[in-house]
Amino acid sequence: MIKQFLGIINSEFKDYNRRKFLQDLMAGITVAAVALPLALAFGVSSGTTAAAGLITAIVAGLIISSFSGAFYQISGPTGAMAAILISLIGKYGMNGIFIATFMAGIFLLLAGIFRLGNLISLIPSPVITGFTSGIAIIIASGQIKNFFGIEHFTGSFFDLMKFIGGLHIDYPSTIIGLLTILLMIFYPKSWGKKFPASLLAILLSTLAVLALKLNVPVVGKIPTTLIPQAHLRLTEINLQDMKTLLIPAISITVLGMTESLLCGASAGRATNHPMDNNQELVAQGIGNIFIPFFGGIPATAAIARTSVAIKSGAQTRLTGIIHALILLLSMFLFAPFMTHIPLSALAGVLIMTALRMNEWEAIRFLFKNKLKSGMIEFFVTMIITVIFDLSTAILAGIIVGFLLFILKISQIEINSSQIEPERISQNHHEVFSEWTVIYISGPLFFLNSSKLKQVIDALPTNTNIVLSLRGVPMIDVTSIKLLIDIYSLFHEENRQIVFASMNGKLKESFRRTGLINLVGEEAIYPSVNEFLLDLVDKKN
Repeated sequence: MIKQFLGIINSEFKDYNRRKFLQDLMAGITVAAVALPLALAFGVSSGTTAAAGLITAIVAGLIISSFSGAFYQISGPTGAMAAILISLIGKYGMNGIFIATFMAGIFLLLAGIFRLGNLISLIPSPVITGFTSGIAIIIASGQIKNFFGIEHFTGSFFDLMKFIGGLHIDYPSTIIGLLTILLMIFYPKSWGKKFPASLLAILLSTLAVLALKLNVPVVGKIPTTLIPQAHLRLTEINLQDMKTLLIPAISITVLGMTESLLCGASAGRATNHPMDNNQELVAQGIGNIFIPFFGGIPATAAIARTSVAIKSGAQTRLTGIIHALILLLSMFLFAPFMTHIPLSALAGVLIMTALRMNEWEAIRFLFKNKLKSGMIEFFVTMIITVIFDLSTAILAGIIVGFLLFILKISQIEINSSQIEPERISQNHHEVFSEWTVIYISGPLFFLNSSKLKQVIDALPTNTNIVLSLRGVPMIDVTSIKLLIDIYSLFHEENRQIVFASMNGKLKESFRRTGLINLVGEEAIYPSVNEFLLDLVDKKN
């Protein structure tokens, strides 16, 4: 893997020059402008602090970008991860999040070393769309308190709705949040390429708070150090806590793996430079092992920031490193100013981010084409994501997907017909009246084998049958056992059964299970026509 990584670096920086560096520099500055408000917002929405989000973006940009499986990957805190952390921090506290992140980093590193990067292909696309929408709901609903300026509220979501219904809200905060959303909706896209709407909204709202001296909930102190007081220490890691935090760590691992690899797949198609999935997992693992020691939260590759890097002309992984250095410089220079950022402005940014992170095109495709199985997978995954957690949702979505697929392929078509002499250019012969051809289309297995038995049982008791298996791609043990039982019954009743048009794989299954030895090679025909010709020859 080291040799392969060095090959990636060598290819990436081949013919690197001043022009390419300037492109990386400008792309890094642009990405930093987009990443700054998102890092602060995701830090707050995760239940930690804006500082934790900013530190995560800095450390992830420096470490993960350096070891990434592709030059365009930009990592940091994400809305999806914040949705998981908000449910964990109340139960395990900041130190629990740090340890779970450290464990997830180890799991991601091992996943990369053992080359599990292609496991992402096992997740059906409606499941991915479903958990993305579920996460969007969690993010948006989690910002209601900050949007309305409600502090120190610890009731349930429904209690919060009643509280808001009673108009116990902070109107300046609500107005700031609403104006932030409106600005992001109506902000011209052409302007956004030069100056992000989210950054402008936060800048204007902060200036308004300072100028009008508004008493609204704000971000609070932003430290000017990469290692704040709250961070993971080696002495705090113990086996008991690691056992307790195993499930949260697995949830973080699954999400980190899913988000990062999906981001890479999407960006790889856009740039025509496929990502090395296993190297990306190694990079994510290394990054998340170190991040908690700096007081950060879990990081993954972020589609929004990665797409900005690509559109801004990123040439190498220096774009991600430069964006991190600019964020670090911003923390040192603008920490006093960022302290006054209103939480409702960040809430407005996150609500719009949640709205836009939905895969609307994929959702429209499912519903427009009435793809029932995809719609079921989508809703199951989305609902379980909101009610339980991401790992459970993905597992449930995959299981539902497999069950729906099995039900779909279990639909088998079985038709029976009398033999037509004209088919083989023969005159009517009385021998044909004793035979019926049964055509089977679809795999024969335990879910549908009973249908074949019903068709055969419905035939007259003196009828011989030809089973045409041209449309049968596979057969399971249950169905072979059924054919053996049918043959035994026919043998007792002095009736005949022959098999025609089976593929090589099917014939091998017949041979291994002893069915061919039982019926004899003479009962196996390449096609129905050849059987009919042989039947006429024997009669003559």
